[in-house]
Amino acid sequence: MGMIARRFALALAAGLLAASSAVPSSAQDYPTRAVRIVVPFGAGGPADVAARLIGNVLQENFGQPFVIENRTGAGGVIGTIEAAKSPADGYTLLMMSNTQTANESLLTADKRKYELMRDLVPIAPVNYSDLVIVVNPGVAAKTLQEFIALAKAQPGKLNYASSGQGTPYHMAGELFKATTGIDIVHVPYRNSGEARSGVIGGQVQMMIDAVPAMAPNVAENQVRALATTGKQRSTVLPNVPTAIEAGVPGYEATIWLGLMAPAGTPKPVIDKLNAAVNAMVKRSDILKLWTEQGAAPMSMTPEQFDRFLRGDIEKWADVVKKFDKS
Repeated sequence: MGMIARRFALALAAGLLAASSAVPSSAQDYPTRAVRIVVPFGAGGPADVAARLIGNVLQENFGQPFVIENRTGAGGVIGTIEAAKSPADGYTLLMMSNTQTANESLLTADKRKYELMRDLVPIAPVNYSDLVIVVNPGVAAKTLQEFIALAKAQPGKLNYASSGQGTPYHMAGELFKATTGIDIVHVPYRNSGEARSGVIGGQVQMMIDAVPAMAPNVAENQVRALATTGKQRSTVLPNVPTAIEAGVPGYEATIWLGLMAPAGTPKPVIDKLNAAVNAMVKRSDILKLWTEQGAAPMSMTPEQFDRFLRGDIEKWADVVKKFDKS
């Protein structure tokens, strides 16, 4: 090798070494300023509550503020767009749920203006919880089968609330309709808090809501719980049968939560956040809190979460096809 070629090779090797060491160094320093977590759902709902808990824990871990920013509307689309179009530097994160995976097939690309797995990258899942089917106390149905019979006797006359198109509450409602063969009308609200108020106030007759969010209203007799949607009874609502126990075979629905970041966010930053979230969901105090609320932790690598998301997108695509045929 000639002198010039040797010098070029040495310079190239030095440059590659410097580049490779720069990324871990920046990830090691991350974060050096405030990080915002965009929550595309309303204050007080499961995603908002989880995001604030995560923000507090990450702030303790990293010594920088993690600021929650609620950007509601369009069934989670507005906040998701905000996160997807943000700089891919690790300083904007998205708190998401199965709303985003359902929207991939429920909404056309021109309505979403983003593609989930193209414009965002997975960080980590957080937790999941079963849902509970509730009615306003004024509804003349004490059991799930009585509600189904009432709906069949009055097709198109009863309403159910959700926090918007594509949300887990909407999709659970449509799956319930398809499974039972009833005709009830979807009434989308801007967020879950407004939807909850709608069923409590009697503007709508029924809602399928997350157990942690609706359980206090059940306890205060503001709504009547007819069934939960998991495979087993909820530890928070042990006296409420599952939908399967109540005579609707095969009906299951959950809400799960996770974190994503804009596509292009450095992998070392993603890995650092993943490790912090996975450590958080294993903490005994957090496990105790979630158990009391009816939620359970989820823990995956970014790669495992990526596969989980792609599988969930396919699942909801199949469900949406069934809705279209019903």
